Amino acid sequence: MNCPGKSPTPRIVNLETAVTASGAPEPKGINYRMNPANIAVLTVARLDACVLSNNHVLDWGEDGLLDTLDFVRGAGIPTAGAGRDLAQASAPAILQMTPSCRVLVFGLGLENSGIPSFWAAGAHRPGINLVPNLSEEAAEALASEVLTWRKPGDIVILSVHWGSNWGYRIAPEQKAFARTLIDLGACDILHGHSSHHARAIETYRRKLILYGCGDFINDYEGIRGHEEFRGDLLPMYLPEVDEASGTLEALTIVLFQMRRFSLRRASRQDARWFQAEMNEQSLSVQLSLDGDGGLTFHATP
Repeated sequence: MNCPGKSPTPRIVNLETAVTASGAPEPKGINYRMNPANIAVLTVARLDACVLSNNHVLDWGEDGLLDTLDFVRGAGIPTAGAGRDLAQASAPAILQMTPSCRVLVFGLGLENSGIPSFWAAGAHRPGINLVPNLSEEAAEALASEVLTWRKPGDIVILSVHWGSNWGYRIAPEQKAFARTLIDLGACDILHGHSSHHARAIETYRRKLILYGCGDFINDYEGIRGHEEFRGDLLPMYLPEVDEASGTLEALTIVLFQMRRFSLRRASRQDARWFQAEMNEQSLSVQLSLDGDGGLTFHATP
């Protein structure tokens, strides 16, 4: 979220790794973890919340997840989407941005993103806030839960790990799920992730839906395959919303490129490619390219 004239706030990421030096690797082929001694890579970014509902946070088992919760929260960063039990995993990170405005960040995941069903948190079991499916009934159940937390003036961000890593197709049930949650007053921004490149953007009832934000910092540089999706181009999304209603006023995307595992502003040529691709894929959103290579969209009432 971006407040006009101020620095972006809050700063929210999907942290798709475990932060642990313990635990045993899950037999899944690819297991990520970050040494807790490197926690400064998160604090230096001044993150306001880390969403943990993804298919790598339990790569080192329940011990690894518990370490992740302890180290991330111990660094002063609230988490959402995973916890020591279902009550903690489904609770939002509550960010008090101004005296009159809270941002509630809920994290959730789906099996179609590669999350094993047995990673679901239980009443007395650590795990992820796993949504069973994208049915209307599931959306209504989630909305009911969100609305028990929401107070007048709150802005709700639903951060969802769903879908495949590659490809532009947005499943009809994803669209219906997002729109139902907005209809029910349980979502102002849907922050979708799992895809390794940016996917479609939609505004529905002037609420922002990011179906897939792509990666921002990863270790995939140099791995061959899927070059047509330009996974090396890494967008930072800065939406401006009305605090009173949660409706979108404008969206700015700052585009970076990964080079030697560091982020640099993408070239204007790459920004043009990204603009054309996103405008072709997106629903009701057309990005403009400004003189500095930034991409913008201004919502109309």
